[in-house]
Parts: sequence; C-alpha cells; structure tokens
Amino acid sequence: MLSQVNKSELIQHFQMHNTVDYHHDALKRVSHLKNIKLRKASVLIGFVERDSGLNVLFTRRAKHLRHHPGQISFPGGKFESSDYDLCETALRETFEEVGIPREKISIFGHMPELITISKFTVTPFLAFISPDYTLHIDANEVDEVFEVPASIVMSKDQLHSARFRIKNLSHRVFGLSYKRHFIWGMTAQIIQALQNHINLQQRDI
Repeated sequence: MLSQVNKSELIQHFQMHNTVDYHHDALKRVSHLKNIKLRKASVLIGFVERDSGLNVLFTRRAKHLRHHPGQISFPGGKFESSDYDLCETALRETFEEVGIPREKISIFGHMPELITISKFTVTPFLAFISPDYTLHIDANEVDEVFEVPASIVMSKDQLHSARFRIKNLSHRVFGLSYKRHFIWGMTAQIIQALQNHINLQQRDI
C-alpha cells in the first residue's frame, strides 16, 4: 500500500515500470485535436513526507479565472519562451502560484503529455516538496492550497467515474472527494493514470 511507502520506495514504484497512458475514453474526447497546433504546459505533482505518511499538494484555482475557475488542480501553467524546458515551467509556475521555491522541490520523474479540451498538451512532473515549505499564495491565481494523504489519492476505491455520450462518442469523467473538496477534470485523469502506473498489479483493462 502506498500509505506505507517512503520516498525511496515511491521512486522505485514509479521508475521500475513503463509509464501507463491515460484512459482511452479520456483520449477519445480530444482525438480531433491531434493534428492541431497545441500550446504546451506542465504541472507539478508534489509529494510531501509527513509523520503520518506521504501527502500530495493541491491548489484550488481562483474563482475569477477564465479557464476552470474554482477547480482543484496541481500547481502549474503554460510554457513561456523564457523557460528552458517544461520542467522549468512546472517549477516556475509553482513558485509564482504558491511561493514554494525550487530549492524546496526535488523532481524524480514525469508522465506522458495529456491533451486537454482547452487545446493544451500538459506534462505532469512528479516531485518531493520539503515538508518545511512556506506558502505565499498569489490570489490572482489560487484561492487555497491543501494536502491530501497519498493513501487516498492513490486508492482506486476513492476514485470514481461516470460514462456519458456526446456526439456518439463515449466519455468518462473521473472524480475523487476529500473532505469538502472534489477533484475532477484533467487533475483526476492524471491521478487515474498515476494510480495505474504505481499500482501496476491492479491495472485497469
């Protein structure tokens, strides 16, 4: 169980297997965008080691934002020309949004890029965040920052899904609840793929 693994064991769980792709129903929804030029972005999946075990850092997007207002997300954003690469984008955006500097972050892997309906390709980077971090939240971007136990984030029993049809295509939406928060959309798609990657013996078919 992930709730019992430490940092080094999580790295081994992630790196010993080939990365699992995103759910086929989720990919169908954006199949029409494959031949369109898309903007690049990245997010940071930050694990924090606490006395009770590993936690995962999330943000709640500001309610006034044009795209996905009020949704739960990982820190991250659009690639800028000043960024050396997408890893740099994730580190820069994390600092700009919540104030955690790069010296408090240690990246240990990344997942495949995910095409989104908003015409981005998003690359998630996995990292450990020093537990002594302090927050300086940019209220223009983020309303709230909170941690969720990794044992909940990585539990297939906690992640639910519903299927629906639009224009004769089957779509699936994933969702995970924690206290008063509901995690869905792109963030839940990433979580579903990460669960399958790390819990390979329980992989979906």
